[in-house]
Amino acid sequence: MVRIAEIGDGSIADALELRIGSRILKVNGARVRDGIDFAFLTAEEELRLEVLDPDGTTVVCEISRDPSESLGIVPAPDTIRECANECVFCFIDGNPPGARDPLWLRDDDFRLSFTYGSYVTLTNLGPRGLQRLVDQRLSPLYVSVHATNPELRVRLLKNDRAGLIMDQLRFLLDGGLEVHAQAVLCPDWNDGEELDRTIRELYALGDGILSLSVVPVGLTRYNLNRPVRLLRPGEAVAAIAQTEPFRERALRRRGKHWCYAADELFLIGGCDVPEAGYYDDWPLLENGVGALRNLIDGFRAGAHRLGPVGDVRRIRVVTGTSMRPWFEGFAPSISTAMRCPVEVVAIDNRYFGPSVTVAGLLAGDDILRGAQEDTKEGDLVLLPATALNDDRVFIDGVAFSEVAARLAPARVRTGYQVVETLLGDARADSAAATGSRSGMAIESLVTAAEASAGADSGGLPGVASAAAAPSANP
Repeated sequence: MVRIAEIGDGSIADALELRIGSRILKVNGARVRDGIDFAFLTAEEELRLEVLDPDGTTVVCEISRDPSESLGIVPAPDTIRECANECVFCFIDGNPPGARDPLWLRDDDFRLSFTYGSYVTLTNLGPRGLQRLVDQRLSPLYVSVHATNPELRVRLLKNDRAGLIMDQLRFLLDGGLEVHAQAVLCPDWNDGEELDRTIRELYALGDGILSLSVVPVGLTRYNLNRPVRLLRPGEAVAAIAQTEPFRERALRRRGKHWCYAADELFLIGGCDVPEAGYYDDWPLLENGVGALRNLIDGFRAGAHRLGPVGDVRRIRVVTGTSMRPWFEGFAPSISTAMRCPVEVVAIDNRYFGPSVTVAGLLAGDDILRGAQEDTKEGDLVLLPATALNDDRVFIDGVAFSEVAARLAPARVRTGYQVVETLLGDARADSAAATGSRSGMAIESLVTAAEASAGADSGGLPGVASAAAAPSANP
């Protein structure tokens, strides 16, 4: 069943005098399990709703409507399906003691995969669950494969059902669904020959596997070498090289490169950032694959729009340490156009440790520790929007409003793209701001299981990895 959280004024639900807190049990005789069921079942013109009101009375509503007319019912969020795995690189084990409760949620929910693009392992889905995906055409899905070798995948995920992955993927593809696959690369586990096997066997499944992203494992000081270690530069270079023959084959036969090395692999390996053509039509940009190139090209394309801004006497760009070279590269152009000095403030991550270098995982206290002392009147301080959740809170629980207030009298803005944020086209936040909503979709995306890149990885500053999984520099 689903609980009614909101009812639109003047809507069908309002006219029927349905009440917030009522539970929808069935639609046209079919049991409603969750919000996706509700959306799927209420697509019909003729509806019969069985509703349990807050007083315990069951009522039946007969509805005939135009398909374009909304019912006006907003379901409450579903309970998130939790992960049944104990992955050797699990992000939960990398949380610091005392981390906020939402960060301990082990989600592995196909509904989040379909709705928000978070990656799932499929280990908690049996035949009926897989059939539901096909029946409701929940596509594309984002699947954390990691390895196609059944025995290896069982060891990586510590789940006996993990070895079923190829059969599960074939079932979904045969049912007409499409899948974006991912391999989180753990050195001495699923790299080398095992990576070759994974790429080869996923490619052989056909066009239904829309893409494969190869992502280096992200570890914090709390789960480093327990038992997985970080990739070394040479290993990152080797992994990139392994993808190239498959990319060339896919381009010849399918018209796209299909297999993509994540931004972090190029950073770890000390390689040049690929040009835009590497990413085809950017299928994984929201998951951080190509985000660095997008940031660079976006700045180059928009830099001519910059000019002096009123009382701004200095610009300070706050980012993670991995993005310092790129923002320092932007700084002279910004300084010339805006006629003021530009300082890049690269923040050391003490919350997770030095192996975590991306802006999306910066804590509020770390930002204050690195940026507060020298901030003064006339400063424009740019903070990474990727580091904020939907409630405008940093990962350590410090509110944006507190950070902005303590950076006063500087003006503070957050954004995803450099030029837009400097111009104030993105939402600008002063020190007086109090908890307005940010662009990140849901808290669970901060902790999406094994996701290499979150939905918020598209911009300013430091987007080499997502808020979902820590990235490491060599």
